[in-house]
Amino acid sequence: MNKQHLNISILKRFNPEDPNSLAEVLAEDFVWHYINPKLSELEGDYFGLSGLTDFFQKIKDLTKGSFKVNPISIMPIGDELIITHVIDSLSLESKPIEIDAVVVWCIIDGMIKEAWDIPIAHTAKIITTVKEKQ
Repeated sequence: MNKQHLNISILKRFNPEDPNSLAEVLAEDFVWHYINPKLSELEGDYFGLSGLTDFFQKIKDLTKGSFKVNPISIMPIGDELIITHVIDSLSLESKPIEIDAVVVWCIIDGMIKEAWDIPIAHTAKIITTVKEKQ
């Protein structure tokens, strides 16, 4: 029987629609790094729980509430790193988009210290509906 890595159980608490879901496990000096030159208005570092909350509020506002995170996989690397693969779905300029992203999480002594959110903007897919294809 495989026991789940402790840091994975910490991350499973995270709900991007409610960043406060991580309040108990975010280190005071937590930093969220967002790396996406195609959305330069969001790119940068966000500090603490208030920074994380601000980031997700900005992305919610930019996408008019359409932003969703669809988890695909999660993998521990050593004792301190977890890599998650997600497909984000959102609407920008009335165009529905799906984009692969990875988030690298650094968790030390049960506290999330840092995260690097890296969407693969170069391969974002515009989703077409059946009506648009006809």
